[in-house]
Amino acid sequence: MPTNVATERRHILRRFAVVILALVAVGLLLWLVKIMLVSEQTATMITAPATIGDIEESVLASGTLKPVKLVAVGAQVSGRVTSLKVSLGQTVRAGDLIAEIDSLTQQNSLRTAEATLAYTRAQRLEKEAALVLAEATLARQQLTWAQKASSRAEYDSAEATVKTTRAQLAQLDAQIVQAEVGIETARINLGYTRITAPIDGTVLLSVTQEGQTVNAVQSAPTIVILGQLDTMMVRAEISEADVVKVHPGQPVYFTVLGDRKHRHYARLGSIEPAPESIRNDSSFSATTATTANSSSSSSSTSAVYYNGIFTIPNTDRKLRTYMTAEVHIILAEARKVLTIPAAALGNAGPDESSTVRIAGSDGRITTRTIKIGLNNKITVEVKAGLKEGEHVVIGERSRGASEAAAIPSPPGEL
Repeated sequence: MPTNVATERRHILRRFAVVILALVAVGLLLWLVKIMLVSEQTATMITAPATIGDIEESVLASGTLKPVKLVAVGAQVSGRVTSLKVSLGQTVRAGDLIAEIDSLTQQNSLRTAEATLAYTRAQRLEKEAALVLAEATLARQQLTWAQKASSRAEYDSAEATVKTTRAQLAQLDAQIVQAEVGIETARINLGYTRITAPIDGTVLLSVTQEGQTVNAVQSAPTIVILGQLDTMMVRAEISEADVVKVHPGQPVYFTVLGDRKHRHYARLGSIEPAPESIRNDSSFSATTATTANSSSSSSSTSAVYYNGIFTIPNTDRKLRTYMTAEVHIILAEARKVLTIPAAALGNAGPDESSTVRIAGSDGRITTRTIKIGLNNKITVEVKAGLKEGEHVVIGERSRGASEAAAIPSPPGEL
C-alpha cells in the first residue's frame, strides 16, 4: 500500500515538472520572439545622438568682390600715346603720371590762342589812340561851334566818332576776355595730353599700349583701370524670397572658392532698392506694345535679385578683383546648445513643439514631444524635452538594404 502511494506521488511530480518545463519553454520562446522583433525594428532605424553644438539660421547669397574704388582712367584728347609710364600691378598715387599723348596739336592750339590775344590787345591799343584823337577833335569842334567858326555837321561828326571809338574799345575788351578763355581752354587741352592718376590705387588692367592712337571724339578711350585693393566691396545677390528677411547691420561672413575653410566676417552695409533688371525696363524706352508685352513676360519668368553691399579690409591683398564669394547673412544664431538633425522632427505642434522618435537603450522606440528653437533645415535647436546623448530616429533603412547588409559578400568581392 505505501509503495503504491509513493509511486503515484512520483507520477504527479513528474507531470508537474513537465508542465513547468513546458511553461518555461513557452515563455522563453515568447521572450526570444520579442527580442528578435525589437532587434529587427531597431536594426531598420537610422538614429543620431543629441549633441551640444552651434547653430545658425542664415540666408545664402552669391557675391562678387570688387575694389571699393574702381576707376577707368581715360583720355579726353585724341592722338598717339607717346609713352606709358605704368605697368600691370604697379601701385600709383593720385597725381602720378600714367601716360602721355602726342601734344603737338594742343601746343599749336595754345600758341594760336595766345597770338589771338596779343592781336586783340594790339587792336585795343590802336583804338585807344584813335579815341584820344577823336576826343581832341570833339573838343576843338565844341570850341569852334561856340564861336560860330564851324558847322553843326562837323560837330556832330566829331561827337559820333568819339562814341563809335568807345564802343569799339568795349568790343575789343570782350574779345580780349574771349581770347583769354581760349588760352585757358588750350592749356587745359594741353594738360589732357598728360594723363595722371585720379586716385591712389593699383593698375589692374592696361587697355592701351604705347604707340597706339586713341580717338576721343565719340567717347573717352580707356588707358588703364585703377582699383584700391586695401578695401574690397562685396555685392551679394539676394533673392526676392530672402530679401524681406535681411536688413543693413546684420552680421555676414563669406568664403571664396579657393579657400572655403577661411571665413571673412563683416556687416551688411546696405541693400539696393531695385534689382539690376530695372535697367531693361521697357517703360524707359519708346517701344511698341508687342515688344513691351514680350519684355514684361520674359522679365516675369526670370529670377529677381537685389544687391546687398558691404566692405571688407584687404590689407594682405589675398582677396582679388571679381572673385566669387559664397555669402551667408546671419538671421539668428545660438552657441553651445542641444541640437539634433532636422530629419528627426515629426509632426509640428503649437508653441514651437514637435514630436520625435526616441531609440531607447533597450531597443524600444518611443514618441516624445520636444520644444525646438532655431531650425536651419539641417540642424535643430532643442530647448526642452531631450537630453544630451539620447538617440533620435532620423530615418529607416529599406528592407532590401538591411537584407543585403545581413548577407555576407562572396569571397573576393567587396
